[in-house]
Amino acid sequence: MNSNPSPSNSSRFEGCTLTGALSVLTEIRDAVCIVHGPAGCTHHNFSLLHATLLSNDRLEAPRLLSTRLTENDIIFGGEEALEKTIARALSLSPASVFVLSTCIVETIGDDTAAVCAKAQGVPVIAVPTAGFLGGVFETGIRNALASAASLARPPAETTLSANLVGEKNLEYGVDENAAEIARLLSRLGIGINLRFVRGIGTRDIGRLGSATVNILREPALRPVGEDLRKRFATPYVDSFPAGLAGTCRFLEEVGRICGIDASAAVEEERACQAAIFERFADIAGSRVHFEPPHPMLEADPDAETICTECAEALGLTIAPDGTAIPLPYPAPVGTAGLRRMLHRWRVLIRGERRAV
Repeated sequence: MNSNPSPSNSSRFEGCTLTGALSVLTEIRDAVCIVHGPAGCTHHNFSLLHATLLSNDRLEAPRLLSTRLTENDIIFGGEEALEKTIARALSLSPASVFVLSTCIVETIGDDTAAVCAKAQGVPVIAVPTAGFLGGVFETGIRNALASAASLARPPAETTLSANLVGEKNLEYGVDENAAEIARLLSRLGIGINLRFVRGIGTRDIGRLGSATVNILREPALRPVGEDLRKRFATPYVDSFPAGLAGTCRFLEEVGRICGIDASAAVEEERACQAAIFERFADIAGSRVHFEPPHPMLEADPDAETICTECAEALGLTIAPDGTAIPLPYPAPVGTAGLRRMLHRWRVLIRGERRAV
């Protein structure tokens, strides 16, 4: 863990490893997640996850339990508390149980993996999520995906399909992004095999190895892509598409991996992009400048490249005295993401025109 206090060093701002893992594993609908640690760790994450579900009109609560370690457990060990909580979780008849460690558990040296390894009738899987050992939010996501993948077995056959791997379940528009990937893949005649992990059951994970290609949400998940390649020999694309040219390259790369000629799909998508830009002709010629979304964050070079690309396609002038346009974070996904971004640009540009 880097202790550099500079705001430009994002390691101190990347969130809790435990939260990252829970954002993945609580999306396995028939699983129970156990947070092995003090009650506060569970309360904080339950509140965050529940609020996120409600904001997406999902009237449900995450299946989350805590071992509720006390000072006595911290001094003498919390393995007995963990065994009792696993028994409580099993009484809820889950298809799988995931046990996530906290910083305090790793400090006192509980052998969480050994407790989980005892025969229980359903899979009980230990997930390392002690962030103080050097992990951040993304570490939790990677560890959770690897742990969930352990439930899959080599498939009897593969189908012409894709897995979406490591979607950002806490980000706004996660389902819209998945729908955009499905739309793009449909141009190639490829369907979605599995959203790994979002809104699935434990048995669904058995299909993980049957896809032709894995599509990672972002390059930070390359270790997961490599792990799945070793397990199932499944190649991967290392990120969702971003930008005009990037979306077309995405189609070409998926086509190459799947042995499909993508030229017709690319031309169709370029025509779709051109039609979208025609809808925003009313702001052509406007003057704009791009700025980071927050004063404490440095500009994302990829987002800046995408915005410059769109500004040129729309005939905008980039100038210091132009309308301030916040750079998107994260970068918009595919052509549909660019359309939503351009709607926001229009609102800002028109608003400044009215003010003048």
